Amino acid sequence: MNTLITGRVWVVGDSVTTDAMYPAFAMKLPVPEAARHVFYELRPGWTGQVRPGDLVVAGRNFGLGSSRPVAALFRELGVAALVAEEFNSLFLRNCVNHGLPALTVPGVTAAFTDGDTARLDFAEGWVENTATGTRLRGSALPPLVLDILAAGGILPKLAREGYVPVPQR
Repeated sequence: MNTLITGRVWVVGDSVTTDAMYPAFAMKLPVPEAARHVFYELRPGWTGQVRPGDLVVAGRNFGLGSSRPVAALFRELGVAALVAEEFNSLFLRNCVNHGLPALTVPGVTAAFTDGDTARLDFAEGWVENTATGTRLRGSALPPLVLDILAAGGILPKLAREGYVPVPQR
């Protein structure tokens, strides 16, 4: 698995809740349709601008709240990874479970603005603004998490290892 990612950045602030990412009305919709409503109130129109390979950079306590499965929506939109100063622990686990890289890097929001290009390596634990050359160190993802991400999430990993039936699509 390639752990080096380069993508366009979208920056959001501190304490963004899962409710703000995945509005209640969208929870009854199929995932592809629900994904069109990510950041519905926080950043109206964002899902029409985001492209596969883009990255979301966030502040502290990203993913606070009701633990809605937002990682599946980010993956549906093609978001390649999340980088935050701090993740809510339940949200972070949701990202791992869905195979979405989520890297913790203190001070990351000060290094980026919307539209910047970032390079990151989640196995080594760093992110870099390609325009300014600013590189910040964070927490590298541990081998078990890298294995889960390589499999595409926890269910595909467990299926691959024979613990659960292979998911039908």
